[in-house]
Amino acid sequence: MLSVLPSCTSTGGVKASKGKRPNVILVITDDQGYGDLGCHGNTAIQTPNLDRLHSQSIRLTDFHVDPTCSPTRSALMTGHYSTRTGVWHTIMGRSLLGKHEVTMADVFSASGYRTGIFGKWHLGDNYPFRPQDRGFNEVLIHQGGGVGQGPDYWGNDYFDDTYLHNGKWKKFSGYCTDVWFDGALKFIEKNKERPFFCYLTTNAPHGPYLVAEKYKKMYEGKENVPNAAFYGMITNIDENMGRLMEKLKAFGLEKDTILIFMTDNGTAAGFRKGAGFNAGMRGTKGSEYDGGHRVPCFIRWPGGGLEGGRDIGRLTAHIDMLPTLISLCGLKKPRDVKFDGDSLAPLLKDHADECPDRTLLVHSQRIEYPEKWRKSAVMTERWRLVNGKELYDIKADAGQANNIADKHPKVVDELRQAYEDWWADLSRGFNEYCETIIGSNKENPVRLMSHDWHTPKVPWHQGAVRNGMQANGFWAVEVERDGRYEFSLWRWPIEVDKPITAAIAKGKAISVTKARLKIADVDVSKPVSADAHAVTFKVKLKAGKTRLQTWFTDDKGESRGAYYVYVKRL
Repeated sequence: MLSVLPSCTSTGGVKASKGKRPNVILVITDDQGYGDLGCHGNTAIQTPNLDRLHSQSIRLTDFHVDPTCSPTRSALMTGHYSTRTGVWHTIMGRSLLGKHEVTMADVFSASGYRTGIFGKWHLGDNYPFRPQDRGFNEVLIHQGGGVGQGPDYWGNDYFDDTYLHNGKWKKFSGYCTDVWFDGALKFIEKNKERPFFCYLTTNAPHGPYLVAEKYKKMYEGKENVPNAAFYGMITNIDENMGRLMEKLKAFGLEKDTILIFMTDNGTAAGFRKGAGFNAGMRGTKGSEYDGGHRVPCFIRWPGGGLEGGRDIGRLTAHIDMLPTLISLCGLKKPRDVKFDGDSLAPLLKDHADECPDRTLLVHSQRIEYPEKWRKSAVMTERWRLVNGKELYDIKADAGQANNIADKHPKVVDELRQAYEDWWADLSRGFNEYCETIIGSNKENPVRLMSHDWHTPKVPWHQGAVRNGMQANGFWAVEVERDGRYEFSLWRWPIEVDKPITAAIAKGKAISVTKARLKIADVDVSKPVSADAHAVTFKVKLKAGKTRLQTWFTDDKGESRGAYYVYVKRL
């Protein structure tokens, strides 16, 4: 989103207890919508702890994000419209956060905070996109966009999984959400005597919808429950939120900790075929209508006077979060960075008169190159212009059922012009790539996965690899330095350790007789034996940006790319 009209401009913060800088815990769940909470009117779901937090917080009731995962996270971390950061998809090399961006973790770290992330990152799995490259000191994450996706450790299924802890794979016991909260609580306790920023970002309740039976059974057979496991995953999150809130109190941190709860897009499974609850909104995850991008946002800070259960109905967004936290915490603003969002400190202090009306924009692209007007919404306090054609008075028509564009042509023209200006500003970067760097001491060797191929048909999940999906594409890479490089082409990741042609459980065998590697001016091939686990090439490369592509081909000429490529500078 991009603010194209003036909004909150005050930089004044809410002061913490004398001599103390507040800690910040930012909790964001995955695919949970505005209506997936009891406190928002859902009578079927059990969320008592989040309901309690709601009663203790300042609530932003017209708070917007992007309609899908990575774009929301990129905007949240940078205060920039997601497309400006290079992120407008969840795969296809378009979920990688541009290396020019300064992140929320960078800003906190520069002001002396200890920083940690626990759960889902989804802004790149290789240097220079990993969280440890972007300001986080402590990192406990899965890879890709969800547990069990292609870049993640093979076979992860939410229970007793292997996750990346500070750059190394480590086996954990328990359910994924519990693991993330356990890691966050250890981090908080370890750093309770110094200011910290904790980014607690669950993959739940994103699919696949897997949760312990006791949570699922709470909702099975219940009326108006569209997906029992989805609701069960949210109740498990709620229990963990209760655990977090009690630990903050026990550690003596409740008063001087800013606790934020939000979600990354509209509901994915909480409203289907008329069943469930969507708070009267039209659309769900991925939609340009409010149900796709209006989400909960609770902010509690007892020591700063942000408590008591007050609603703020002004138009706000994820791009406002970083400027707001800079104000509230007295952080050093990064040099030469112009945010698209604004500090909400005046609103939080109940000084709404300092915040004029604004216009925000959102779109959902999920393609290689953005298309003008695609799944877009231009928003003001009153109006929603959808796809450049439909106009809704959101105050009178929260369900966006009555298109009144023909009755307000002047409003349509004004909002279309706002979009035109925004598009002209953002579109300059649409043809650029975010290159993964190979040959750096920061990450050597590098494991690449087809999740980040630039191609229309992307094998982004382990099921596609298991079934030998026929597809190919290229990775955008940057060779950091001249030298000799080793490229190992694999169908399976190293931890599976099976021949390229072999089938594994629930998968199929494939025929491969030749492997090919193409990068820069190098184009080489080798025969592949029936029992080969990988094919390795050693080549000389010059520093610079280029494309990397591979092929596994059979005797009939049918081919697919190597889903995993391990690259090492020798």
